[in-house]
Amino acid sequence: MQASRSAGKSASAFRTISEVSEELDVPQHVLRFWEGKFSQVRPLKRGGGRRYYRPEDIALLRRIRDLLYSEGYTIKGVQKLLREGRAKDDAQAADAAAPASEAASVGADKSQELNEIIAELTALRDLLNNAK
Repeated sequence: MQASRSAGKSASAFRTISEVSEELDVPQHVLRFWEGKFSQVRPLKRGGGRRYYRPEDIALLRRIRDLLYSEGYTIKGVQKLLREGRAKDDAQAADAAAPASEAASVGADKSQELNEIIAELTALRDLLNNAK
C-alpha cells in the first residue's frame, strides 16, 4: 500500500520516513540513527517531529547505504568520505536532475534564473572543495 502512495508522487516530491524506509529497504530507526551520525542528512521536520525527505536527502541516504552495506565502509569511513566530498557521485547526479524537473514545473521564466543560481552554487562548491 505504501509503494502505491509514493509511486504517484513526482520525482521532486518530499517523502515521509516510512516511504524512504521502504524505498531504500532500511528500517526507520536506522534512518534516524544515520541522521544523528551524518550531519549532511537534514530532513525537513514539521509539527509533531514528522520528517520529510527531499530528493537530495534520499540520494545521499542511498549512497550512505551503498557505502556501508555494499562497499564495506564503516560509519567513520563514510563520515570521512562525506567530509572530503568524495562520496557524492550518486547524490550529485540526483541533485543535478532534481533542479531541472523543478524548473520545468515553475515555468520557463524562472528556469533561467534557477539555472544561473545552480551554476553559481556549483562554482562556489568547487571553490570550497579546491581550497581544502
